[in-house]
Amino acid sequence: MQIFQKLGNSTLSSFAKLGRGSAFLLQILSATFSVMLRPRLLTNQLYSVGVLSFLIITISGLFVGMVLGLQGFYILSDFGAEETLGVMVAASLVRELGPVVAALLFAGRAGSALTAEIGLMKATEQLSGMEMMAIDPIKRIIAPRFLAGFLAMPLLAALFSSIGVIGGFLVGVEMLGVDEGAYWSQMQASLDFQDDIVNGIIKSVVFGFAISWIALFEGYDTIPTSEGVSRATTRTVVNSAFTVLGLDFILTALMFGDI
Repeated sequence: MQIFQKLGNSTLSSFAKLGRGSAFLLQILSATFSVMLRPRLLTNQLYSVGVLSFLIITISGLFVGMVLGLQGFYILSDFGAEETLGVMVAASLVRELGPVVAALLFAGRAGSALTAEIGLMKATEQLSGMEMMAIDPIKRIIAPRFLAGFLAMPLLAALFSSIGVIGGFLVGVEMLGVDEGAYWSQMQASLDFQDDIVNGIIKSVVFGFAISWIALFEGYDTIPTSEGVSRATTRTVVNSAFTVLGLDFILTALMFGDI
């Protein structure tokens, strides 16, 4: 009976947390318009979650592209299709690896930072102090960070894919001798704007929305102790990773499958 009792308690707690998260999201969405009236709040957060993530996104995208170029060359050379290396690298990055890997890196770098920041503000009663001064923390603190994460994620994913294509070019063309003209021309001829680029952008937008929501809610809903903040930060990274991978499967099935 204790097993069923624990299972029931955990299930009820999960539904309660989902309800709090949904109400929290509605509050954020209702406050996003007020952020537009104070653009400095948004630009500061864009720098924090976007510009400060530039280095890890760039370096990771370069090495992922180089690995794709190296592995793809050896696989395609078995079939005499080395000239299509650019298509393989670009399609892999734009459709899947760009949005997904960039989202995982974004969750690990920016998402965890957002959770820790909001959690520490709650633990030190800064959010309660703002409420006592008649300042809505959702409008002043939460909404600018949510909107910044939502806007920064597609830009970072596009940067990741672009740098990855360059990394594939460096390995495939400069190191392994693939024809430069074939690398770029095959890529341009094979990639479709609607099926590849637009769908990749849609994925990155959805991932940015989900990660920002999870990160901010975990920080806002955390137990106001040092241990609670550390656990909330861990939950942000884990839950964001599961959410990104699950959403990637669903979106891919909707975009390229018959569902």
